[in-house]
Amino acid sequence: MKKLVFILSGILLILSSCSNSSKVTEKGVPVTDTLRYPEETHLKNIQQLTFGGDNAEAYWSYDGKSLVFQRTSAKDGILCDQIYVGKVPRKFGEEFTYKLVSTGKGRTTCPFFTKDGKHIIYASTHLGSEACPPTPDRAKYGNKYIWPLYESYDIFMADLDGKIVKQLTTASGYDAEATLSPDGEQMLYTSDKDGDIDLYIMNLKTGAEKRITNMLGYDGGAWFSPDGTKLIWRASRPKSEAEIKEYKDLLAENLVAPTNMEVWVSNADGSNARQVTTYGQANWAPAYMPDSKRIIFASNHEYKRGFPFNLYTMNEDGTNLQKISRDKGFDAFPMFSPNGKKIVFCSNRNNGGTRDTNVFIADWVE
Repeated sequence: MKKLVFILSGILLILSSCSNSSKVTEKGVPVTDTLRYPEETHLKNIQQLTFGGDNAEAYWSYDGKSLVFQRTSAKDGILCDQIYVGKVPRKFGEEFTYKLVSTGKGRTTCPFFTKDGKHIIYASTHLGSEACPPTPDRAKYGNKYIWPLYESYDIFMADLDGKIVKQLTTASGYDAEATLSPDGEQMLYTSDKDGDIDLYIMNLKTGAEKRITNMLGYDGGAWFSPDGTKLIWRASRPKSEAEIKEYKDLLAENLVAPTNMEVWVSNADGSNARQVTTYGQANWAPAYMPDSKRIIFASNHEYKRGFPFNLYTMNEDGTNLQKISRDKGFDAFPMFSPNGKKIVFCSNRNNGGTRDTNVFIADWVE
């Protein structure tokens, strides 16, 4: 599912006048580094890879040569998210081309490369129906921002020609948001199969798995640290009687309202779980940086109105918060390349006053 992208859909047209200007070629490729805001000192040579539609959750292959991402584009007949793969441009200005690798049926989400670079994993609802599943009627819930936990989501492995070679989850209920360990042997994912929304680790070879979280609330969007010793994820923790009731009532309808989330970390086996941020609002899409000590994440905590979302870095204990990006709409889904020299992220910048979210890469400057 797209993590909080659509919460901005009603306000992006207003924000477009605030965006920085960008010079582009006829093919839409930046000719200078005009996609970078002056304050974005850690980013250099920003290149826009996709143009139009909603493109999100772009993640590197283990060798750093390819990206996999999810895409919706009604004008292109892609009515709900499907998964695409493309080679990373070898030099600035080279066009990014990509191909469909999911089935084109149902809704798909959260892709990730396998260690061999020849397969991907992703979640899909296609076994439940070939049509896009219905979206929640948010008016029923006071127009709250709500995610559906589609019961037909399961996680699959496919080759780069789109052929599904294995179904990895079969439990009734929501199974999605999968990533892999640095050695490629363990899959970390989110499921509601035991009555709450928790994290699980599965051994890809044996299928053996372990539940990692057990506190009431949504746990998802989890990653291993690059050195494989730690986990990082986003979590909600309803505490008051009213919060707990709302959470459980929504969960009973296969829904969750992820508007209050904080960053959590633990050891790789789930032990020593602890909350890192206490900012309130939505702190999410966290990942360890290449040194496995610092953290990068997206947040709207500076803005009581709920937007913009920007990228921030901090130490593992939550200290030394630094604001990295400056778009007036949406910057999120940061992931460093395996060598730590580049970063991929998704943003509303340079969308021409539309509601489009696109994929960008940049050189990382310490």
